[in-house]
Amino acid sequence: MQKSLYLFASGRLQRKDNTICVENEEGKKFFPVESLRDIFVFGEVDLNKKLLEFLEEQEVIIHFFGYYGNYVGTFYPREHYNSGYVILRQAEHYLDPVRRLELARQFVKGATANILQVLRYYQNRGKDLDEFMQAITSLVEEGIHRCGSIEELMAIEGNVRRYYYEGFNTILVDTPFTIKGRSKQPPTDPLNALISFGNSLVYTKILTEIYKTHLDPRIGYLHTTNFRRFSLNLDLAEIFKPIFADRVLFSLVGKKMIALEDFERRGKAYLLKEQGRRLYVQEFEDKLRTTFYHRRLKRNVSYQTLMRLELYKVEKHLIGEQQYEPFVSRW
Repeated sequence: MQKSLYLFASGRLQRKDNTICVENEEGKKFFPVESLRDIFVFGEVDLNKKLLEFLEEQEVIIHFFGYYGNYVGTFYPREHYNSGYVILRQAEHYLDPVRRLELARQFVKGATANILQVLRYYQNRGKDLDEFMQAITSLVEEGIHRCGSIEELMAIEGNVRRYYYEGFNTILVDTPFTIKGRSKQPPTDPLNALISFGNSLVYTKILTEIYKTHLDPRIGYLHTTNFRRFSLNLDLAEIFKPIFADRVLFSLVGKKMIALEDFERRGKAYLLKEQGRRLYVQEFEDKLRTTFYHRRLKRNVSYQTLMRLELYKVEKHLIGEQQYEPFVSRW
């Protein structure tokens, strides 16, 4: 089974025969390249062209983050699976306003359904979230099906998330973590820093999975395709952020695994320290390895596999095989 390699310490990353060698102050560690899905680099790591050529041959992606966990960019090797036919279908659906809106609407529907499922989970555990759930439900019923443009759809999605994030204060009422509103660049409180870090992991995880399909990550539908390098992963991330990133966040804070001491303030920004990032990544990977019974497939699958399955559903929609319906968590 392939895994993700996370590098927090500074050092050197290089090819050694058919393995990946990580060298830092703790010594050398070797990883069989066939065991790696992708690499996440947080520390100051030196590498060379020989390594990049090797990773391209072995279809391994590298995601780069700044020292404090902000996403910087991705080494996305030459596409091995891209299909001209599928890319044309992607472009057709983007250029047709009706078909683009249809897909974008499904992404927002899936995101909203999973947001409500998270709130319902904590409502059933004694948190009074009814106000936020009703507000979001009203937005969905009145807005998503009636909106006539991507801009209107994005506005609805933004309002849904505003109510959702307000509910975080209720879910985390017995903790020192609070949020006054979503702030991204920079995150202005520890809770926003946790949200941003988790979201970045989801974005990059989905980007890795896109690389293993026929889809082109540069053509998105909810998020405008422009000079940005990638946008399709941002679309799919809307569905998975509530059930991956947010549930991990609530677990870490609720179990008091992460405290305010795990953050550092730089000017107006709050940043997650290395120990906090390590804890988050461990919990996040544990979540992705968790399996559940998939009703349609009638077998157990992991959350890691679920992302790839969702991309296959999008591909089938684009080529006209099956109408896309987003994944909605049932627990």
